[in-house]
Amino acid sequence: MSITLNPRESGEHIVRHAKYLKVLPAGIERLVEEIVSGVIAKRIDVENFSQHELHPRKEDLHAANWIFIVDTLNFCFWTPTNYTKYKVNGYTGYFALCAAINRAIADGLDMTNPEFYSKLDLDTLSHIFRADDAATKMPLLEQRLECLHQVGERLLAKWNGQFENVVKAAKHSAVELLQLVVAEFPCYRDEAEFAGERVAIWKRVQILVGDLWSCYRGEGLGHFSDIEKVTMFADYRVPQVLVHFGSLEYSSELMELLKQDTILQNGDAREVEIRGASIYIIEQVKDRVLEILKQKHPDVDARNVNSILIDQYLWDYRREHATELEYIPFHKVLSIYY
Repeated sequence: MSITLNPRESGEHIVRHAKYLKVLPAGIERLVEEIVSGVIAKRIDVENFSQHELHPRKEDLHAANWIFIVDTLNFCFWTPTNYTKYKVNGYTGYFALCAAINRAIADGLDMTNPEFYSKLDLDTLSHIFRADDAATKMPLLEQRLECLHQVGERLLAKWNGQFENVVKAAKHSAVELLQLVVAEFPCYRDEAEFAGERVAIWKRVQILVGDLWSCYRGEGLGHFSDIEKVTMFADYRVPQVLVHFGSLEYSSELMELLKQDTILQNGDAREVEIRGASIYIIEQVKDRVLEILKQKHPDVDARNVNSILIDQYLWDYRREHATELEYIPFHKVLSIYY
């Protein structure tokens, strides 16, 4: 593979050469205040992942394989304006995916076993991901099937059918695991060419590492000595929060484009700028929050301050304030990467 900037370096490079947006320091400070408050009040806490009813517990024997299969499919849940949202058991978006996987397991399907999902056919997958509304279909179903076949076949061929073996090969290094997964499973290779450099956005592979760390609460299989190197998971929802807090500002040209529901191509400079700026902003926020806590709140547990938990908090913030943030359009891309 050619030399690729890591996500933090990519964010810095993208913001430095951005033409369609600006990063605003005053808005970053407002975000810092929100995160400091959230950490102190424990709204931002590693325990929050396992507290969600759809997520596995660290004691579950299939937890690592469940996380791997979910994050392999964790992309593209948006629907055009005024379309019926994809829902499973009342859940939308990512949680609809979790609900569908859990429903299939409850129905007796061996969803976390690559022997099963590497041989799935499209009709079976369509049934697994059937929506509450029979007329609504999960987006990019054929591409999801391709991803399942790809990772399942590779797990069986090299890793004895267990994602846990991939994790162990990284020897508790988040960076090593990121690089290993991207090398082994091309459907996780979320990269682009931008301003003369190969940039890594790596949304799904970073959320994979983040979910492992969160599920196991930073212990055992989820212990990574360099977890602080994982950046936020650049998608299409967190940027709405960044715009809302005034840390990210789109040019009038870009804002108008987004308001028109224009579907961008993966790798388009405007898409790359939005995602790269998101990474850059959250890294700035993380560094500043750690500095403030060290100076003013030395008793606060610093393990609850990393880009993983900040991202999870802002993603939840968007869901909780969905109506309030509806005025901010999100960029739309049909992509397997997020």
